[in-house]
Amino acid sequence: MQEYETLKQLIEQVAEDIAKAEGGNKNAGTRVRKVMQEIRQTAQGIRVKILELRGESQAPQASQTGEPAVPQE
Repeated sequence: MQEYETLKQLIEQVAEDIAKAEGGNKNAGTRVRKVMQEIRQTAQGIRVKILELRGESQAPQASQTGEPAVPQE
């Protein structure tokens, strides 16, 4: 899943700035907050994709006997 790879890259990208921000570098703190917002959006995209996959796997299917599918609850 490409979104997951992007999330991992964002986390790796922000590691150095987190250390700088902890040391008091205000500009690094600003960069961390910006990347954290990107991480949040990427994580939400992953969540949506997973829900879509779950919905596809739970979609009712017609039986092989030709009977209509009964929705599962």
